[in-house]
Amino acid sequence: MQRIRIIPYLFKLVYNLSMNIRLLVWPCSVDFFNQVNLLYGTLTEFCTPENCPTMTAGPKYEYRWADGVQIKKPIEVSAPKYVEYLMDWIESQLDDESIFPQKLGVAFPSNFNEVVKTIFKRLFRVYAHIYHSHFQKIVSLKEEAHLNTCFKHFILFTCEFGLIDKKELAPLQELIESIIVPC
Repeated sequence: MQRIRIIPYLFKLVYNLSMNIRLLVWPCSVDFFNQVNLLYGTLTEFCTPENCPTMTAGPKYEYRWADGVQIKKPIEVSAPKYVEYLMDWIESQLDDESIFPQKLGVAFPSNFNEVVKTIFKRLFRVYAHIYHSHFQKIVSLKEEAHLNTCFKHFILFTCEFGLIDKKELAPLQELIESIIVPC
């Protein structure tokens, strides 16, 4: 008899934990967006269409842009254009109260986890581009410690909550393994 009573309690506990994680992920998404925006902003005079004609993370990884609305089929764009599209897209997602409710008691949408995972996957791509294409400039600007701290915080958070598939992390896997046990 007691087992039957425990099961509904466990479901409620798991449900509440899931809701609390969503409440945690929402402000962290904003924070990580702002951090990446700030870090990339210091590189805009160096990350130009001429210097970075495609959005890459080393020679093996190229990222194409699609937002699923205005650009449905992924297109090749320069790194600065990719980041511009990305920051505009993320900002529109964060401002959309049907995705990121701003009032207590309003339910998160069923696609919330999918949207958040896409945001984090794409923010990771900016980190990967910075590390592969602009790390020496980061060092010369004396921003290395800040970049590494922000990335460590980002990767620990994404691994803790399973926000990025392991295969997506490949461009920076060696760096990630030096930070934490692989996710």
